[in-house]
Amino acid sequence: MAALARAIEARGHGSLVATGGRSPGRVYDRLAEAEFAWEKVTVTLSDERCVAACDPNSNEGLLRARLLRGTAVRADFIPLYGADDPEPRLRALLPFDAVMLGMGEDGHVASLIPGMPGLAAALAPDGADLTQNVAEGWGAPPLARITLTMSAILKSRLVLILTAGEAKRRVVEAAYGGADLPVRALLAQTRVPVRVHWSPNHDD
Repeated sequence: MAALARAIEARGHGSLVATGGRSPGRVYDRLAEAEFAWEKVTVTLSDERCVAACDPNSNEGLLRARLLRGTAVRADFIPLYGADDPEPRLRALLPFDAVMLGMGEDGHVASLIPGMPGLAAALAPDGADLTQNVAEGWGAPPLARITLTMSAILKSRLVLILTAGEAKRRVVEAAYGGADLPVRALLAQTRVPVRVHWSPNHDD
């Protein structure tokens, strides 16, 4: 919230890249009820499964159920899937004021998944594209996806990685120690401040 408040004070508008998964649920619940100038905020997602928003696997569906309600319903929302090409609208927001990311036990962030085709290009810090399509068969569930690239994520003022549980704590430690995982591309870079928030239990 502080990053968005600073953005609104400085530029009259803030941008938030939100994440799916289990980790942010209660964070979104609290944000949704906060007295805040949400009408001055644009929200998008770090990645999306290629399913309808009403599908239980949809990150947009999670966002609408947990964040884009209460006072936060006034925020503008840019979907990654099911609408026009999102890249022009995303480029207009750069740099993002805050990017929230989850992390899998395989070290993936957004849908930058170990072993997937095109991973090296998607992790390139200076890649030209803000988004990349991910073929089905990767991730859990193994649905086709669209993800922000590492280049897009690094075009931000702050990155927050939300993790929970002992297994993910060990993954973060391994990445800091040099393990070849997608999350290491964030932890090892020096362009953007990255904060890792860890809790002992999953926060549904």
